[in-house]
Amino acid sequence: MTMKLEPVQIATGSNDRESRLVFEDGMLVAVLVQLSSEHDSEAGHWFLEAGFGRVENVHAPIFADLDEAQAWIGRQLSEPRSFG
Repeated sequence: MTMKLEPVQIATGSNDRESRLVFEDGMLVAVLVQLSSEHDSEAGHWFLEAGFGRVENVHAPIFADLDEAQAWIGRQLSEPRSFG
């Protein structure tokens, strides 16, 4: 796996603008957004704003840092897909 993070600014409608597009083997798999000071104790943490394919998650997790987010995304991508 070759994961690449590209810094971008996203218009989220709040002060959460610092973001990363996450690519795996050249394909967009996720968008991570850094939480602003509006989020009190979670300020500075990273939120899964959007996940695609195996990274899609209705219960979007919050990560302490980008390393934790990348590890979680990597696990999601390596898990076998279950249908049914």
